Amino acid sequence: MTTTTELTLFADYFQIHISDADSDGDLSDAWTDQSVADHLAVARDALGIGTTVNVNVSVTVAVLTQEPSDDSSEFDHVVEGSLCVTLGRLTVLGCTDYAPDAAIFEVPPGWNRVRVSRSNLARAAQADVDSDESPETTERIRIQVWPAAEFPAKVVKRWAQPGERHDA
Repeated sequence: MTTTTELTLFADYFQIHISDADSDGDLSDAWTDQSVADHLAVARDALGIGTTVNVNVSVTVAVLTQEPSDDSSEFDHVVEGSLCVTLGRLTVLGCTDYAPDAAIFEVPPGWNRVRVSRSNLARAAQADVDSDESPETTERIRIQVWPAAEFPAKVVKRWAQPGERHDA
């Protein structure tokens, strides 16, 4: 059974977080130069998703029973990471949101894989602080979660703003 939820989150500091609801989800050491370039910071119990804008973003969360098919051609930037969810409660929130008020999703306890697919990035970057005023310019993020063994993070598809340089 797939559960899908739509959220609007404030991507303060150009990020949103996914974490085990029963831990502190500390990403302070996870934001390295490479994770900033990849738009994905990984800790055992949390993931930080880098965004193009520092305003509201549209987020779709899908909890799945198995790995989804690859549809990365439909998105600008796609990354995957693993996180351990001890009691099966996952939160998705803006990085400065109040954790007790965050959306909580039931997932299998233990290791889960998360695929983050982002789209509409060029339009959002061009509109900048006004990007969340119109669906045509809002950054869209799809988060898919399914039970899977721990596996290293990877960039499936990379997007960079014009003028940015990323090694990888």
